[in-house]
Amino acid sequence: MTTPDHEPTEPQPQSPESEDRVFRSSAGIAGGVLMLAIIGWLGIDALVAGRGRTPWLALAGMLLIVPLVVAFTLRPAVYANAERLRIRNPFRVIVLPWGQISGLRSGYSNEVLDRSGTKYQLWALPVSLRARKRAARQQARAAASGEREASRAVRAGTGGHRAGAFGFGGPGRGAGAGHDGPIRAETDQYMDDLREMQERYENAESAQGEASVRWAYEVIGPAAAGAVVLAILLAVG
Repeated sequence: MTTPDHEPTEPQPQSPESEDRVFRSSAGIAGGVLMLAIIGWLGIDALVAGRGRTPWLALAGMLLIVPLVVAFTLRPAVYANAERLRIRNPFRVIVLPWGQISGLRSGYSNEVLDRSGTKYQLWALPVSLRARKRAARQQARAAASGEREASRAVRAGTGGHRAGAFGFGGPGRGAGAGHDGPIRAETDQYMDDLREMQERYENAESAQGEASVRWAYEVIGPAAAGAVVLAILLAVG
């Protein structure tokens, strides 16, 4: 009996999917938690101490309002990995392979466009004009500080070797030393990161496919039920 020259090789485990990078608005999350705390406090008080129809109205109102608050504050998020961009908006979930994305743009809102020209807003990354102005002021101050340092370095360099010995540095320390790049608003920096990921992965074989859109019935259903119950209670009087 002959034996095979080589033993059969065991199948190699598949490489795990790349982990998602999650982009969210910290201000939106904080605001949502605060709003839910206020709604819970008022609603529970109405349920416990209310009389007549008040507890039922409070319950229906909470059933309507709580899903909407969650949808617009805690729910929005953007998940990105080497294969696709997944956008979780208040009422929809959009999955876009990088190969289907034609661009990411920032104006008064942050948006992504697919190859067909359809535009999707990134609710998780709201544009803050105040944050942009603050970042611009910080950038201007950093540039002015760098120019002053360069000017001092040049003056110190003309003082000979003695000035250099005290650590003023040479003329090679130009403006903006110590800064890795321009100062950007938080959501603008997130958009820059997403653009870099698109450029890196858009031609990858694993980043091709069709876009998909799914309605968030887990949000729409409870909110619609609360609206119906509240309308009935108000109509009955």
